[in-house]
Amino acid sequence: MRSSNISTRPSRQYLLLACLFLSACASLPTALKDVPVVDVPYSQASQSANKDASVRWGGVIIDVENERDSSLMQVLFYPLDPYDSRPRLNKPSEGRFVIKSTEFLDPVVYAKDREVTVAGILAGDIERTIGKRVVRLPLISATAIHLWPISERDDFYRRGFYDYRFNPYFGYPGYPFYWRGYYGPYGW
Repeated sequence: MRSSNISTRPSRQYLLLACLFLSACASLPTALKDVPVVDVPYSQASQSANKDASVRWGGVIIDVENERDSSLMQVLFYPLDPYDSRPRLNKPSEGRFVIKSTEFLDPVVYAKDREVTVAGILAGDIERTIGKRVVRLPLISATAIHLWPISERDDFYRRGFYDYRFNPYFGYPGYPFYWRGYYGPYGW
C-alpha cells in the first residue's frame, strides 16, 4: 500500500469558516437574543401556573392602540421558526394575543399585516372587543419587540414559485414544459 501525504480531512480554517457562515444565517435578532424565555404554548397561556413566565411569541399585527402611558398591539399568533424566531406563516394560527409596551408604537411603522416577534412576561389576560363579541386574550408585557423587514424573499414564498415576476413567460406556470425532447406550452 502506498501512503499519501495529502490529508483527506478538511483543514481547520475551512471548518471555522463554515461555522461562521452557518452561525450568521441562524441567529436571533439582537433585540431578542439576551432575553431568557420559557417555552409556553399558546393554548396554555391562560393557565395561572404560566403567569409571570418569560416568553417569546410572534405573529402578524392586527391593530395598534396608543394610550396615555402605554401602547397595546393586537397580534395574530403564529408559531416561531426555531432558528431565527420569525413567525412561520405557513403554519396555522392559534389565536390572538396583545402586547403591552411602555414605548410609543407608531401605527404607521407597526402597520397591519407586518410580522413581529416579542419577548416579554405573560401578564395575564385582557378583554378586547372583536366585532360585537368581547373575548379575553393573553397579555404580554414587552421586554423587546422586533419588527421584521418586508423583503422580496417574503413575497416569493408567499406568492409561490409561479409568480409572473419570476417567470419569464409571464403567467404560464412552468412554461415551457420539457417532454420527450420537445418544449411546449402544455407539455405535449
